[in-house]
Order: sequence, then C-alpha cells, then structure tokens
Amino acid sequence: MAQKELHKIIISRTDSIGDVMLTLPLCVWLREKYPNAELIFLGRTYTEYIVSCFSCIDRFLNWDEIQNLPLSVKIDSMKADCIIHVFPRREIAVLAKKAKIPLRIGTAHRTFHFLNCNSRVNFSRKKSLLHEAQLNFELLRPLGLQSIPSLNEIQDQASNFIGPNTILPTFLKDMNWDKTIVLHPKSQGSALEWPLENYVDLANFLVTEGYSVLLTGTEKEGALFRHLFQLGDSLIDSTGKLTLIELISVLSKTKALAACSTGPLHISAMLNIRSVGLYSMRKPIHPGRWKPLGVNSVSLVFDENCPTCAKGVICQCLRKIPVNMIRNALLEL
Repeated sequence: MAQKELHKIIISRTDSIGDVMLTLPLCVWLREKYPNAELIFLGRTYTEYIVSCFSCIDRFLNWDEIQNLPLSVKIDSMKADCIIHVFPRREIAVLAKKAKIPLRIGTAHRTFHFLNCNSRVNFSRKKSLLHEAQLNFELLRPLGLQSIPSLNEIQDQASNFIGPNTILPTFLKDMNWDKTIVLHPKSQGSALEWPLENYVDLANFLVTEGYSVLLTGTEKEGALFRHLFQLGDSLIDSTGKLTLIELISVLSKTKALAACSTGPLHISAMLNIRSVGLYSMRKPIHPGRWKPLGVNSVSLVFDENCPTCAKGVICQCLRKIPVNMIRNALLEL
C-alpha cells in the first residue's frame, strides 16, 4: 500500500500507563509523515485520559469496551488502513486481520504475529541497549523510518504532552504548588521500590526545609503507608482521592516528584516537572531502558557498577539509595 493512502492508523498499546507514555512520541513521527491521517490510539480505559493529553492523537479506541461487543461490531470498530501492534496481544492481532486492515505491523518473533501480521519487524527488546521509547520506533520501519531517533529527539516530541486545567478537590485548594513536592512510594508491583521508611525520612526532611509534601497512590497503596507519616498541613495524603486526570493536573503544577519506575514518574517527566526516578542497574529494568523522558528528569541508582545487577539476578541495591541523594536531586542542589 502506498504511504499516501494511509488515512486511518491505529496504534495499539493495551498495557500500563508508563508503557503508554513511552509510546506516545512515535505518534509525532506518524503525524509528520501523514499529516492528514486520523491517528487512533487503541488502549485500556485507565489510559484514556493519558492519551487525551497528547495533542497528536485524534481519537481513543477503548479495548475494554470493544472486546465485549459482538464480532461484527468489533470488526467495524477496527476499520483502518494500518495497525501498529506496539504491545503484542493475540486477540487484537486476530481481530485486525478479520477486519481486513491492509497493513498490519507487528514483531517477527511471535507466532500470532506470524499468522496475523503481513509486515513483521525483527528486533529483540530483551537484548537491545536502546531505551523503551526508541524500541517502539522500530515498528515504524515498514512505514519508511530510516533510523531510530536519539533520546534528545524523542524528548522534544514528548513536549506534545500537555496537562489538563482541571478543577482539583477542595482539600488541595490552599496548596502553594511552587513549594510542593510529590512522593509516590508504591508501583502496584510494576517496579522495584524504595523502602517506605526512607520516604518517611525524606518527607520529614522536606517539611523541615519549608516544603509541602503530597503523597500519591491508590487507596490500597495508601493503606500500606499513610499511618507511617506525620500527616498535617505540610504533609498531605491524597492516596485514593484523585482521579487520573486530577493527578496529571496536580503533577503539572508541582515543583518536583520522586518515585520508582512507574506511571506517575513518566507523566511528571513529560510535563517537564523535576522528576527523580529510583532505579536498579539490573537489565532489563535499568534506567538505560526505562528512564523517564523529560529534560528536567534525573535517574538515580546506588551503584552504576553493581556486580550483582551485572549478573542479571535480583538485587536490592535500589533500597540503598541514600535519602540525602534524593533530597538533593529534588531540590537540584
């Protein structure tokens, strides 16, 4: 199919918030390559607000809604000229073929892509030294991409992510956002985590130095740690109290955020907020693969040459990152 005939392009990524964040920049390349095409992002319900903040995307297609529809309606909803399977999912690959999408791009090493995709890209995420956002660009080679962009180029593309101007809950109405730092202690099991007691010490340090600290996370996560903190006017618990769109709005206003490799870290970084990520050097979870995209972000590790991480085995060195190192990074000291 000639490239000029691509009028509708589906970008399929139905996994976590952080993964979606690192997929969004490739939409900028697609928009520049096909300025008149409709770019459609196929994702899960919980990522719809994320996608709505990215100016290059025209429409969100909700997989949670589509998968429960009759087959004929599913097929109609998937009408497009091209689908890019950034996150491999068998049901979607099969459906895209049934919908007779002319160009179906996937990876070469999955059987269901071999059976259902007519353009397959041969690359390995496990063995690559590239960042996750760069690896996503590999799937654009069938559309004419000649070389993978640098991280600096991708960070420029990330500037299309714009936080919403949303009315926030009343308990946040008196916040001095220029002096507010967000701590996001948990990751819903998606990443190695810094000890909760260290977050407590960090929060106490920041409050002593005149900052307000806002704790974020789900209600279930908050139940694990809120009792550890000395909550008050300068140390506020918002866990379970914010919608995702409200969280994005909060992050767009705040001075800085500290978190492990999780969705809010990537959101904050793309909003050009000071974002401090805590990482292990073990592959494939090291910052070279997963660091946040943002000119004002920094990734911290305890030991860049950790011998245990180098062996690729489970290591607890992330837990040893000192409180003072994170404090200094947050305050840019």
